[in-house]
Amino acid sequence: MPTKVEKERILVVDDAPNTLELLQRNLTSQGYQVFTASNVPEAVKLLEETIVDLVITDLKMPGISGLDLVRHVRENMRDTEVMMITGYPTIDGAVKAVKTGAEEYLTKPFTEEELFNAVRRVLDKQRHHKMAQGQPGQTLSSLYGLLGESEPMRKVFRDIEKAASTSATALISGESGTGKELVARAIHYHSGRASAPFVPVNCSAIPEQLLESELFGHMKGAFTGATETRAGFFQTADGGTIFLDEISETQPPMQVKLLRVLQDKEVCMVGSSRPRKVDVRILASTNKDLSTLLAKGVFREDLYFRLNVITIEIPPLRSRGDDILLLIFHFAARFAKEMNRSAPEFSDQALQVLKHYHWPGNVRELENVIQRLVVMTEGNLVEVPDLPSLMRFSALRQTGLTRTLAEVEVEYIRNVLASVDGNRTRAAEVLGIDRKTLREKIRKVEKASNLLNEDTEEIFPSDSNLPN
Repeated sequence: MPTKVEKERILVVDDAPNTLELLQRNLTSQGYQVFTASNVPEAVKLLEETIVDLVITDLKMPGISGLDLVRHVRENMRDTEVMMITGYPTIDGAVKAVKTGAEEYLTKPFTEEELFNAVRRVLDKQRHHKMAQGQPGQTLSSLYGLLGESEPMRKVFRDIEKAASTSATALISGESGTGKELVARAIHYHSGRASAPFVPVNCSAIPEQLLESELFGHMKGAFTGATETRAGFFQTADGGTIFLDEISETQPPMQVKLLRVLQDKEVCMVGSSRPRKVDVRILASTNKDLSTLLAKGVFREDLYFRLNVITIEIPPLRSRGDDILLLIFHFAARFAKEMNRSAPEFSDQALQVLKHYHWPGNVRELENVIQRLVVMTEGNLVEVPDLPSLMRFSALRQTGLTRTLAEVEVEYIRNVLASVDGNRTRAAEVLGIDRKTLREKIRKVEKASNLLNEDTEEIFPSDSNLPN
């Protein structure tokens, strides 16, 4: 499992003791590991003995100048970035510093905020480059298809490890597209049941009238079309794990039967009166708030408590920080390999837009977007104009707290629809509402704004043109 990531190492070089002490104190307060040197030879010696992520150097120092140190770092230390500070700012000096290889040029006096922002920009760019080259910053966690270094994902990995050490039922919650089935697979294949079957069942995709026979099996002649006896998913998973995806979509009669399986460890095939013992671990998932469904009386409280022995909450992609960049480069490399071509590079501006997009469809949406970019982008560099229009416009849109709740809802519905290519059934799933409710909301917006123009049709496409 992932280990704690250490903060970046920074070397500060300045001939003024007061400046060294001030920078060391300020940067240490932000959690960075800080080294100091009062001249270039001392800095070079330290760099030969210690790996650092960033060198912050003064420009004018007695003897060897900061520009010479910048040049030395650029020629000998590919993974170390450089930032220049000076009390004698000139345009010529800034140009020389940048041409020599300094990523930032900061003039004295500067505020703490200016210093911290400049350091963050340089280190962010460094992380982007390392990820693009397949060099994750400190650690890279890859567990049965799950990638992540952010603290929310580290918690998920810890929870998987705990859940894998027992056979208790577990409830996995998270928005659509966050990877709930991948978490379930990780639990199973990390557990003592790894050599037995893992059987995923999408409860929302099976009609209610067929769900019982699919789960528990049926006897020959049990109903019209039952021409032979067939085992259900629970019998198939005997000795292993069954994953009940979107269990919140099951109806109360089915919930009673599932509760009986959890309590008695046995199933009864449709058309049979004889129960059969099964040794199956149950993992379940939901993209809805089950406590709300409990309050509405559409989900049984006793089943909820039986399922909710272990709870794992998967964070939405928008709250995972640099994991977004990690996944971008992972998917880009994967799809490029499938196409027998080199993976595209991404401009810093494009990465910023992708990182700050809200991703209503989560990792699934990101995967689709990157695949589209790999296929459609001409050349080997993805820039902002290559991104889907919705993302470009989202980057420009103001996010101040001045809009009404209705305006925010309309924008979010539009974004979700765009993320699933206009598929209203999928959009309703992401939004946690039924298709009829989504249709009513769209009609209300169109009626209120009277905007049945091309833009509205693109964002709210008609049912006749959409997949279900």
